Amino acid sequence: MSEFTELLEQIDAPAGRFGHRQHIQLAWLAVRRHGTPDAVIRVSGWIRHATDYEQRPQKYNATMTQAWTRIVGHHIDADPSVADFDVFAARNPELLDKRLLSRHYTSATLASATARAGWVEPDLVAFPPAG
Repeated sequence: MSEFTELLEQIDAPAGRFGHRQHIQLAWLAVRRHGTPDAVIRVSGWIRHATDYEQRPQKYNATMTQAWTRIVGHHIDADPSVADFDVFAARNPELLDKRLLSRHYTSATLASATARAGWVEPDLVAFPPAG
């Protein structure tokens, strides 16, 4: 069994739905297991693979995937004792708001071909430094 499949089995996805909360939980699991830098690489690869498998590669956005994983990592670093995702989500409800990245990026930047293909630094407000 691949690590991606193993982690997916730990995620509560009602009726097979894999929405924003499930993406955040995947990032949380990966960061807790591998640390933020390695999780960014792994989650990006997993999501890219999943969108290719579903024949929906246009759904993949490298910057969004990496940004969310980095933000989750920042929150884990701030409160590393939390070992339950539901507790983590309750303590960090802003992570469940899909609009959070709009604090850091203009919509044009996130929608750009450059952001879809690779990492683009925030063009509004920088992320906090990695801890």
